[in-house]
Amino acid sequence: MPGYVEDRWYTKRPDPKTGKRRKTARHGQGKRYRVAGIPGIRDRSFTTLTGPSGANAWLAKAQHESTKGEFIDPRDGNITLRDYVESTWWPALKADPATLETVKSRVWSHILPTLGETKLRDIKVATLRIWLKALEKSVAAGTANAVWGYLSNILSFAIDDERITRNPCKAKTIKAPTAPEQKARAWTRGRVMTVRAELYSRYQILVDIGVGAGYRQGEAFAIDVDLDIDEVAGVLHIRRQVKRVAGKLVYAPPKGGKERTVPMPPYLAAQIRSHQKAFPPQQVTLPWRDPRPPETKKEAEERKPRTHRLLVTNSDGGAIRAWSFNQHYWKKALAAAGVIEAPAYDRKLRNIPYGDTREFGFHSLRHTYASVQLDARESVVSVSKWLGHADPAITLRVYAHFMPEADGRGRTAMEAWFAGRDSKKISPDPPQAPHAEEPAPGVEPPGVRLDPRRTSAAASPAEPQLST
Repeated sequence: MPGYVEDRWYTKRPDPKTGKRRKTARHGQGKRYRVAGIPGIRDRSFTTLTGPSGANAWLAKAQHESTKGEFIDPRDGNITLRDYVESTWWPALKADPATLETVKSRVWSHILPTLGETKLRDIKVATLRIWLKALEKSVAAGTANAVWGYLSNILSFAIDDERITRNPCKAKTIKAPTAPEQKARAWTRGRVMTVRAELYSRYQILVDIGVGAGYRQGEAFAIDVDLDIDEVAGVLHIRRQVKRVAGKLVYAPPKGGKERTVPMPPYLAAQIRSHQKAFPPQQVTLPWRDPRPPETKKEAEERKPRTHRLLVTNSDGGAIRAWSFNQHYWKKALAAAGVIEAPAYDRKLRNIPYGDTREFGFHSLRHTYASVQLDARESVVSVSKWLGHADPAITLRVYAHFMPEADGRGRTAMEAWFAGRDSKKISPDPPQAPHAEEPAPGVEPPGVRLDPRRTSAAASPAEPQLST
């Protein structure tokens, strides 16, 4: 097996006169032993020859792991986390531009300030326990969960790049932060109509679209009246959304890139026609997916601006910014409808602080749409398709409590059982087998085979042998 240990303080051949090994020019300088000669592995120096951290032990380990193709030089982990993120992980990360903005903000805000100057090889489980405890004290549980996932992804990249051998985020003794479960809540018809009435008239159609077709907010902002509304077929096509990337608005594919078609109720069709008469559609041109200057011809083609005649625009005839709509129109309508508490008005404050209103966001209309469909016993597969979920299992996980079968039928069945009206379906006692006549000696009862060595059942009191 290739590889050897060299003693750099003494010559390999002894002195022919004395028979002793001679000292080299570097005797007493630096580490004495060097492991070399293993293909594809850099030489490494050691102070001692034997022992768990000596040259011989490392040589054996390196030879074994290199033969299996699993050798990772621990010196490659000397790079700091910050240098690795900036030089290797971040340039190779793939996601849509808006997601990349979120990832960068959280990594640079919550990971690198604390762990950035730590070498990859020195990030241990004990280090992460202390860091995670401080993180959970400073941010919400959902954010902590996301940041932990980003760090784990970085270290997994480092394993694949042969910088480290294991990911400390996956240790059994450290518990990843848990994102709080947020149960979808539907609104009553009264609340929907009250909020709609309090909303600026130009934007009231958005309520109809959200609750009538299950649109996400950005998708509702991007409806093209010429391409997406088909009154003859009675459907709406969801092909894009308006979102903010690098501070600018762009058109982008729907979430997950899943275009879809949803049924359009006659009431919603009538509301859309009425809205167009009051607020004529406007042509709006925006970049596709990314507003930043392209660096290649391919990027220039992919980011080429697109023009759509939008159903809903702002007062200036432009695309709607989600933050501006939520802060200046949606929350104001919620407060006027009594859904949230109205804050004290302060003329000095440009943006009125309404506090955390995520529970009552535009997405509540989408939840209401799902609840109405499932309550009417519409197919979960169909509802999942209309909502744009990747899998019906997601729909069930989020909206199962909206289904009448979730407790209605079961509650009725149990009530009937306790009342004794349905005793045939559910019985607490196992059925009793009827008493059969005892078989005559030597006669084999059903399901039982007698031991052939016995002449009769009466010849031996032993229990019969069951057939196999």
